Amino acid sequence: MFQHYIMVAFRNLVRSRSFSLINISGLAFGLACSLLIFLWARDEQSVDRFHTNNKLLYRVYLRQVYDGQAHADYHTPAPLPAELKKMIPEIEYATGFVKFFRLSLQDDIYESFSVDDKVYKLKGSRAEEDFFSMFSYKLLYGTPQTALSRPESLCMSRKMAELFFGSVEAAVGKTVRFDGRTDVTVTAVFENLPPQASDQFDYLMNWDAWVAENPFKQSWGHFGTLSFIQLRPDADPVKVEEKIKDFLKTYLKGMSDNLRLELGLQPFGDQYLYGDFENGLPAGGRILYVNLFMGVGIFILLIACINFMNLATARSVKRAKEVGVRKVVGSSRLHLIYQFIGEAMLLTLMAVLLSLALAALSLPAFNDLTAKQMAIPLREPLFYLFMLGLVLLTGFIAGSYPALFLSSLQPVKVLKGHFRFSFSAAAFRKGLVVFQFVLSMLLLISTLVVTRQTNYLQYKNLGYDRENVLYIPIEGNLITKYALFREEASKIPGIKMVDRSSQFPHAMSFRVDAVQWPGRDPNKVINFAVSSVGYDFVKLMNLDIVNGRDVDRYNRTDSVGFLVNEEAVRQMGVKDPIGMEISVFGKQGRIVGVLKDYHTNTLHQAIDPVVLDVKEFLNFGTVLVRTEKGKLKEALAGLEKVYKQMNPGHAFNFTFMDEQYGKLYKSEQVASKLSYVFTLLAIVISCLGLLGLSMFAAEQWKKEIGIRKILGATLRHIMARFSGDFVRLVLLSIVIAVPPAWLAMNQWLQNFAYRIDLAWWIFVLAGIIALVVSLLTVSTQAVKAALENPVKNLRSE
Repeated sequence: MFQHYIMVAFRNLVRSRSFSLINISGLAFGLACSLLIFLWARDEQSVDRFHTNNKLLYRVYLRQVYDGQAHADYHTPAPLPAELKKMIPEIEYATGFVKFFRLSLQDDIYESFSVDDKVYKLKGSRAEEDFFSMFSYKLLYGTPQTALSRPESLCMSRKMAELFFGSVEAAVGKTVRFDGRTDVTVTAVFENLPPQASDQFDYLMNWDAWVAENPFKQSWGHFGTLSFIQLRPDADPVKVEEKIKDFLKTYLKGMSDNLRLELGLQPFGDQYLYGDFENGLPAGGRILYVNLFMGVGIFILLIACINFMNLATARSVKRAKEVGVRKVVGSSRLHLIYQFIGEAMLLTLMAVLLSLALAALSLPAFNDLTAKQMAIPLREPLFYLFMLGLVLLTGFIAGSYPALFLSSLQPVKVLKGHFRFSFSAAAFRKGLVVFQFVLSMLLLISTLVVTRQTNYLQYKNLGYDRENVLYIPIEGNLITKYALFREEASKIPGIKMVDRSSQFPHAMSFRVDAVQWPGRDPNKVINFAVSSVGYDFVKLMNLDIVNGRDVDRYNRTDSVGFLVNEEAVRQMGVKDPIGMEISVFGKQGRIVGVLKDYHTNTLHQAIDPVVLDVKEFLNFGTVLVRTEKGKLKEALAGLEKVYKQMNPGHAFNFTFMDEQYGKLYKSEQVASKLSYVFTLLAIVISCLGLLGLSMFAAEQWKKEIGIRKILGATLRHIMARFSGDFVRLVLLSIVIAVPPAWLAMNQWLQNFAYRIDLAWWIFVLAGIIALVVSLLTVSTQAVKAALENPVKNLRSE
């Protein structure tokens, strides 16, 4: 019996080649798209969850509650991890980790190391002794207990060891020059970090030595490091979180009564997907896009299954007599259901095999698009179980209705030739077409909105000019020779202006309530974005001054002058700030100018109150260089030459401001590209189904079309009659899709403080695209049917 079913299934595949090809290719495209999306979502969900003690690892976050509002982030005091381990018995291990300390809180650390004439700038951090006991980073040399135990300890990756010494073995115990000023010793070598680690680094150095070099880091009032803990296996994380909630009260004195600082715990494996906060609690982040594209994957799979169901149901007229004969000779309805679902499974299996080939071929391009290193997990048994489940589930969903419908046919009516679709069967098929195009419309509208918002983020006027500006970190000899470097760099052909800043102007994430002025309410907490800049900062960034003037290097009093933005004036509640004396971190001075508001962070956030003070001599920060348009190559060559002369122990390194700004919206850019690709494929799959249905309709209506042609119908009339039903279905899907699409996109846009408007033309454009594509798909069959010789179609009459 099974062999018979297989034979009949293959015979039907060969007999209906066009329908079979459309069915298999549509399902294969849908499965390939869904497989890529699920691989991406699986990779996203695996980030930071590979550690052996993952269930015991937690990240500490800080919640600030004031004026009835709660804000939170991950930045904690440097002494916190050691003190938590000391005071809370349930904590087995604790470590600090510093990710940003040179510039803004969005800047990874890149520092220079040298061995003989080899000089490299690598990405790394500082961590405490417990680090390797907590996290499952494989040590190729050294022990977790001793890797970071000494002030001169340097733990390097395999990559770093091979760069400097050629091999891991040759690196052991060797001395490396750090920052051109200190010798450190290789005490451990670890395997290169897997791509699933959200914090990538090439080296780690001793925490205590770093804190000793930066005394202000020892203060409990300085929040700039990350804290991780590992609980004991029998510890209750809820009770531990309650214990540490008010932990900082003992160590922070003199805080405003209106400000409350609380500590919270987040599972370490959640930090990547749930990195955003709402009302002081972890609430979302990348998980939004993971859920979004998981939904897209399911949508595309549903669209492909609907294609299958529609085409199989439409073709049932061809197999009605077969069903009638089988029932007459004794076949039960259950056997017929088995046969048709089995055929659906066979088609699905062929589609799955084709989809695996398609996914494998497109995976390199998909990896480039998403900046990942994914592979189809062919060596994992669970993958085959997943694919088997996918075959069974998809085959069952796709073949269920045709099987139930065909098996219910009455043999007497079928064999007499009275078979025709009932109203309910036709309505169901039309409903599937509408549902299919509703999903496609939702994806299309979402893509248009996401793309427009992403473009808006990229090209919005931020209040400053970020083109032709590059950053050079202030380190090594540049700390003491900055003035000379600025002077020499300014003479280089192609360079317009040189200045400095303690933070990246596009990402001033360091905010502090450290600004005082006469009449300030002591109970009101205002976090200012504070940065130290040079005298030419305003001119270099092309900022607008709306009141007062710019600072002047030839005016002695301006060395203690301040610039503020309009938002700062509003927050301070003063009418005329020019000449008003303020204090920032204890530095006294007067406000000399008010800047027009400009964006100092992502457009997810409102504009911060900004205070700029003139301080050209700091041991950290970045050099800002504005180059002349079209002269970048000669400017960079000159800069590198001057830099190497003044800072020979460091590799010349620079980044472009517009590139750094673009990185702030990496998630949105990936979402936009993925939306575009998968929406296009969803429309293609939908149109494949529409093509199959129009082919079936053309075959069913060929006699009617022949009669109409004989009676004088023109090509235009026949096309209108043929396409009308399909157009009405597409129009109905557009009407149904618009309200939920508007609600979903409006909700998504609420994540941005600055966003586009949901203009009516976006929905109209999406509707026109869907209508035109569907018309083009159907019209090919309409024209073909209309041009056929009517005599040929009516010959049997």
